[in-house]
Amino acid sequence: MAAPLLSLSRCCTRPLLVSSRLLSSEAVTKPSLPSRFLLYLTKRFYDVEALLMWTSKFRKRGVHKRNAYYGYTERFYGPHVAAAYFILNLKGGFRYRGHTDWFHAEKFNWDFLNHKDCPLEEIDLSYTVINYDGLGNFDEQKSLRTLSLKACPEVDDWFLSRLHVFQDSLEELDISHCPRITTGGLPALRNLKGLKRLDVSSLPGIANPGLVVILLEEMLPKCHVIADGYQFDLPPKEEEEGHREEMHR
Repeated sequence: MAAPLLSLSRCCTRPLLVSSRLLSSEAVTKPSLPSRFLLYLTKRFYDVEALLMWTSKFRKRGVHKRNAYYGYTERFYGPHVAAAYFILNLKGGFRYRGHTDWFHAEKFNWDFLNHKDCPLEEIDLSYTVINYDGLGNFDEQKSLRTLSLKACPEVDDWFLSRLHVFQDSLEELDISHCPRITTGGLPALRNLKGLKRLDVSSLPGIANPGLVVILLEEMLPKCHVIADGYQFDLPPKEEEEGHREEMHR
């Protein structure tokens, strides 16, 4: 009777051993975190186009959030501190009027709060995601003399149209390497009558840069226009007249 009972116990324990081995093998071959994330995306998005749309929407939401109006900070600390805080959060830099030291995001400190009544004179937002909405944080900066926007992916023609708020103070403007600026947006710069230096180098949306530079110099006769990174080919006479009319509208 003992022998049948022993064989029965062996039969009962064998499935348990097999199942434990299966569990251990599953634990060893568990997909990595990136693989599981890709699997999740595959289940959620059925094609590449949908995934790209989701990614673009997520990015736009982030850009919109980073360019929010700092009204809460302005109410408690004033427009100058609010503008300064906005710049630092965008990883930019600035200098207050009457001061030689610059504040940069790389060396963040809270000393900028001590200049509540001091306007900004120089702003560097190169390589940041500043856009049309974010520019509203600078409406009270009536002493702004220098603005650098080099290689800003969100700076476009609409952005240039809003720069008129600095028409009484701005002397230097750098919009080089901005991919979304076109010839149609440059006429808005005619409002900046006090501009002394304008950098429009390497703008991929500019057609016939040689003619554009000539027209900019006509609109801003006191301004030194810098335009590097182009091949200056003279357009036909008819095309030149057409561009001239477009710039002067």
